Formats: sequence, structure tokens, C-alpha cells
Amino acid sequence: MAGKTLRCMIVTPECAVLDEVADSVILPLFDGDSGVLPGREPLIGKLRSGELRLGGTSSKSLFIDGGFVQVVRDTVTILTPRALLAEQIDQSAAQKVLEAPSQPSTSSSAMADRLVATTRARAQLKVARSR
Repeated sequence: MAGKTLRCMIVTPECAVLDEVADSVILPLFDGDSGVLPGREPLIGKLRSGELRLGGTSSKSLFIDGGFVQVVRDTVTILTPRALLAEQIDQSAAQKVLEAPSQPSTSSSAMADRLVATTRARAQLKVARSR
């Protein structure tokens, strides 16, 4: 029988960022947000940059910069290049990215880079403002 909580671990190349118990976890999967509750079937998924939400007695939001997730036996393990708690986000830097004028470019890679940067900045601001 499944437990009533989940263990959520977030690991970056530098350190373990989080190891907490939660009632639910909302993941920013590559193809849309997905919720995880205790007793969920195993899952492996690709993450996009976005807001990760932990539900429970101490709800928490974090910015994660893509990566992968594995859910097995009420344990959610996230491997990501970068994870930031709301209080670690530099809101002014994220706002500058959004306000920077777009440079006319015929390069598809430059346009893709700009799209990635603005997506990250929006997600960071959403997390920072949610606390």
C-alpha cells in the first residue's frame, strides 16, 4: 500500500538542493505540467525550465532549469543543471532579460537562444513572486 506522502529530492551537478517530504509535486514536464501524488505508477520524464511546486504543510516553489525526473515508490528524484528557491532568484536580472530589446536576426539559433532566455526569465519571476 502506498504512503500518504512523497519524498522529493532535487540534485544538481554541484549539490543536493532539496530533500523534503510533500503531499504532492507538480512537475514542469517537457510536454506540459504533471502532478504526482503518493502511489503513482513509476515515471521517467524530461523536464523543461519552469516552476516546480511542492504541496503540503509547507508548500514551496522552485525554479528548475530542465533536466530529468524519475518517480519510483513515492520518491520523486529530479536531476537538473540548476535549481533555485524563490529567495535565491535575482528578480531584477530576470526582468532585464525580458525588457532587453530584441535584436533583429536572421539566425534561427539566435532567435532560439532569445526564446529560451525569456522563457527562463518568466519562470524565475513566477517562482519569485509566488512566495
